[in-house]
Amino acid sequence: MSTDEPRLDCGRTLEELSDYLESGRSPRDAHIESCPECLNALDTLEGAGRLSRALVAVDASTLPEPPESWFQGILGAIALELRAGRDLPLHHPDPRVDLSITEGAVHALLRTAGDGVDGVFIGRTAIDGDAETPGAPVTVRLTASIAWPLDVAAVSEELRARAFAALRQHTELNVTAVDIRVDDIHGYEGGRS
Repeated sequence: MSTDEPRLDCGRTLEELSDYLESGRSPRDAHIESCPECLNALDTLEGAGRLSRALVAVDASTLPEPPESWFQGILGAIALELRAGRDLPLHHPDPRVDLSITEGAVHALLRTAGDGVDGVFIGRTAIDGDAETPGAPVTVRLTASIAWPLDVAAVSEELRARAFAALRQHTELNVTAVDIRVDDIHGYEGGRS
């Protein structure tokens, strides 16, 4: 294992979590199964695995093999987003109570919202702006890979609506925009119907 491999705040690496998934989550690792960061990472790795299996199922003779950098880029983004990050405040009527949600939890929330759209894999998520100041405007950015031949505009609107709904329900962020960038189309078979 490389010493420069990205680690979650809890100390685990994506390689360790990937190995744990490959073993069928056996033997049970109490830390992984109770750590929110690890559980978010497992969910994301499972989603990446589903996408990889779907791509393999497409006729390999018509598609160039995706570059190793594509998958490594996704894993790098996941590792960065799984860190707890900033504490984003939540209001509570009792001034003695201090509530917050971590930025990492919001990234996981956005990934979950995106996973609810068939044929979509979320690449990166970002919260731009002063999210630590209640009421300050923020913009959320998502990148996605969308299955061929889905309508990019329709899928982007559905992603945007789901992201707004999830953020409204689970955070108090003043989200002024959700920007969607489709940076990949998967499952394209060279123009065959």
